[in-house]
Amino acid sequence: MKLTVNGSEHEVDVNDDMPLLWVLRDELGITGPKYGCGIALCGACTVHIDGVAMRSCVIPVAAVSGEVTTIEGLGTPAALHAVQRAWIDQQVAQCGYCQPGQIMSAAALLANNPDPSDAEIDIAMAGNLCRCGAYPRIRSAIKAAAASLREI
Repeated sequence: MKLTVNGSEHEVDVNDDMPLLWVLRDELGITGPKYGCGIALCGACTVHIDGVAMRSCVIPVAAVSGEVTTIEGLGTPAALHAVQRAWIDQQVAQCGYCQPGQIMSAAALLANNPDPSDAEIDIAMAGNLCRCGAYPRIRSAIKAAAASLREI
C-alpha cells in the first residue's frame, strides 16, 4: 500500500490492520510519534491526517486516506512552525516524551481556531497527557504561537 508522509510517497508491505504508529516508526523510521498507551488516550502518537490531529496508535494503516504529517514534517530546522518556535521560546519541554504529540495537537487547534481562549485550549489539549505537568507552559506556548501567527 502507498502512504504519503511528510510530503513523500512511501510504499509499505504490511498487514492492513497494523497501526499507523508502527508503520511510521518500524517501517519508515519516523520516530517523532511516540508509543504511550496504545488506546488513544495519552496523545503521544498524535499525527495529522489531512490536517486533522489523529491518534496513530489506533488507526489501522489501511484506513489512512490522505496525507500524514508527523512532527518531522510540521516545520523545518530553518523554518520552524510557529508552535515549535513557541515551545522553544516558552521552554515547555521537560522530559520531552509527550511533546511531539502536544505540538501536533496544538498546531491542529490553531489551524482551526487562530485565537483560542484558555478554556478552548484546555478542551483541545485535554487528551494529551504530560507526566511532567508542563500544562501552564503548554498553554502559554499555544497563546504565543497564536499571537505570532496573527502577525503574519
